[in-house]
Amino acid sequence: MKTDKQVKAEFKKTASKDFKKYYATSPLKENGYYRNKCTKTGTWFWSQDENRKVCGDPEAIGGFQFIDNPNSKKKFDYLETWTEFKKYFKKKGYLEYDRYPVVSRWREDVYWTGASVYPFQPYVVSGEIKPKSNSVIIPQLSMRFNDIDNVGITGSHYVCFDMLGQLHFEQKKDYDQDLYWQEYFDWITKGMGVPESELIMHEDAWAGGGTFGPCMEFFSKGMEIGNHVYMMFKQEEKGYSELDIKVLDMGQGHERVPWFLSGKSNSYESTFPSVAKHLYKITGHKPDEQLMQAFLPYSALLNVDEVDDIQKVWKQISTKIKIDEKELKENVLSLAAIYSIGEHSRASLIALNDKALPSNVGGGYNLRTIMRRMFGFVEQYKWDVDIPKLFELHAKFLKPMYPELSKNVKETLPILENEYSKFLENRKRSKQTIERILQKKITTQQLIELYDSQGIAPEQVKAEAQKKDISVNVPDNFYMLISERHEQGAQKVATKKKERIDVSKIAATKKLFWKDWKTTKFSAKVVFVKDNLIALDQTAFYPTSGGQLHDVGELEGNKVVDVFKAENEVIIHKLKEKAPFKKGQKISGMIDGERRKQLMQHHTSAHLVNAVAQEVLGRHVWQAGAAKTLEKGRLDITHFELPSEKQLKEMEKRANQYIKKGIAVQFEYLPREKAEDKYGMEIYQGGFIPGRELRIVTIKGLDSEACGGTHANNTKELEHITILNATKVQDGVIRINYVTGNAAKNVSGQKSGSLAEAATLLNVDKKQVPARAQEVFSLWKKGRKTAKKKKAFTETLIGTVEVKPLHVSDAELLQETARILSTQPEHVPKTLKRFLEETKKFRKN
Repeated sequence: MKTDKQVKAEFKKTASKDFKKYYATSPLKENGYYRNKCTKTGTWFWSQDENRKVCGDPEAIGGFQFIDNPNSKKKFDYLETWTEFKKYFKKKGYLEYDRYPVVSRWREDVYWTGASVYPFQPYVVSGEIKPKSNSVIIPQLSMRFNDIDNVGITGSHYVCFDMLGQLHFEQKKDYDQDLYWQEYFDWITKGMGVPESELIMHEDAWAGGGTFGPCMEFFSKGMEIGNHVYMMFKQEEKGYSELDIKVLDMGQGHERVPWFLSGKSNSYESTFPSVAKHLYKITGHKPDEQLMQAFLPYSALLNVDEVDDIQKVWKQISTKIKIDEKELKENVLSLAAIYSIGEHSRASLIALNDKALPSNVGGGYNLRTIMRRMFGFVEQYKWDVDIPKLFELHAKFLKPMYPELSKNVKETLPILENEYSKFLENRKRSKQTIERILQKKITTQQLIELYDSQGIAPEQVKAEAQKKDISVNVPDNFYMLISERHEQGAQKVATKKKERIDVSKIAATKKLFWKDWKTTKFSAKVVFVKDNLIALDQTAFYPTSGGQLHDVGELEGNKVVDVFKAENEVIIHKLKEKAPFKKGQKISGMIDGERRKQLMQHHTSAHLVNAVAQEVLGRHVWQAGAAKTLEKGRLDITHFELPSEKQLKEMEKRANQYIKKGIAVQFEYLPREKAEDKYGMEIYQGGFIPGRELRIVTIKGLDSEACGGTHANNTKELEHITILNATKVQDGVIRINYVTGNAAKNVSGQKSGSLAEAATLLNVDKKQVPARAQEVFSLWKKGRKTAKKKKAFTETLIGTVEVKPLHVSDAELLQETARILSTQPEHVPKTLKRFLEETKKFRKN
């Protein structure tokens, strides 16, 4: 399979050769445009000047030409831009969509939402789902991390930007490329007021996500205002095929419009004016208007993604505008730091609001990178910047468009503060490492490894090196290199178990276990038999999926030892012995009811624990994985720190209160688009689920998720939940272990037994076990330290242990003891034995 880059390059040549077939040439000619080839870039372009030799790219014309020289009488601010865009396209019959989150929970192929078409992929684009309208507009906040190094310098680059989308999803017979082109052309010329004579159209191609097609870019005075992507083809192993649904994907950078129309020196002042004003005041640093007006027409040339020698470009610009290179850099880079703080704080607020968390893996790594870059600039320039204040200013300014940011801003602040604390701790730890590595020459690869493995920013290395008169070269595209190194992977879906079996001619198995978890007896017809594998037209046996173990039982007295899904939603039953059945035979089945009940309880409890975790820990909590076995349930959630014992107790208390209330658990079968409209992206808490039709499981008033597991009909059927413990799986992901029903009763008995054994070992009352265990642990550590120094160790335990009266259960006492000893509750007696025995050896030695 060819890469997107290869497909784009090849198709661009094809489209240019047969341009009348692939581009909207009729309206171009009708509006007085002529086709020429750029003598500098080789791009084919259209303009009203028949003799024009260069296209509209800033590289071809020498940078931006609209700075302090706007070509439109119309002036929109940031919020007015969307209002006018919306007003114009609604009159044309377009339907307005609300934005989707910047974390693409509805997709399994990407983590971040990167364009206005992302909410419609893959199902609308593939034709599997019909959109609310074939003509759509959407203000889609999007995240891209390949331009981090350009933010602040070029005046136009962002990590988080708003892509105003004009989209069409049409059958081939209804697809009207000329009409779509004319509508967008009219928006630019009449809606934005850009003179037709100053508009240049470039012929291009686009490829991504397995689809490709021609693309037309709209330029004026060096600014790419927007582009039309005409998705027409689907890439295949051998060649390509035409798409059933043809798509217009127009993306226009919202941030560029008010900047372009005003002709100001940068886009950041119009995108976040209140934050820019605040930062100017706090830092005491304002743009030198004369210098910036001279510099910014050339700022587009400093795009590190497109320039091989960025230092050479700096020198060329300084020569052109007759300003000392050092003075130019000092002015521009300090301003770039201010704008980066403003932009990164805005991006962080939006990402945290949409339930992304900074971490050291996946999409969370991207978020951590921009947050630490923001903190680094504040520290580097010693500015007294209050980032929470910036969050509030951003939210207030954006409230007319995105009121959810103001509503949730306070809930993002603890995450921000926690990340800043980690940043400061890391800075302290880094100094010794930097001291050591400065003894040798530092390469770019070493800088990348230091940042990637230890979070040591290159700016910190460079600053420490300068104190010793050591030169360290930090590449201008450093953060782009970091971003490229990390794939923006999708959230991993919970356990799925499949075997390759050819069942392509068999219909999907009817799922009787979805009706009622109590369905343990059924009759069915055999539709497939191979050795000890059998498929039925319907079954009550639950297959391993969604982190839940399969059912076991019998088919006509033959033991079923495994159940799993094959292709096409066909459920396969694996028997202990060879299947004695024939295709077409009617047989009966019976499920192990007690096992089913326990698995059902642990699965439904995962939904309940997730709901109370959001109540206690914050709305940012998101399920990152789960497993439901007979012994216990395990729920992995996104959270920035390990929950306290108090928080875990509160979660357990609330969960059991909801169980006692007897809340109904409801089931709905909805088309994906209707489920999203009704419940939002929360339905993907359990991970992405493929298919057009979704089964929504709702614990009324608490939780609604797309889920195929076996579930209670009422929370009373869960009986009781005990939260065993919480551990840190990785940065930003916490694992909560819990038990429900009989498993909870068994654990309670085991805990009482383990606590009693620990009390006997320590010769204390059960309530004294935690305090005595702490003393044993401290004594063991002292003994080990003394033994290493080969000194005599004589300390012993004190005679009595005094504790205040505690009205807590045996389970809580054991849990506290396990925390002290850094072990699991069931391992407390064994761990104490080891510490006591090793402490004796320390004394003898």
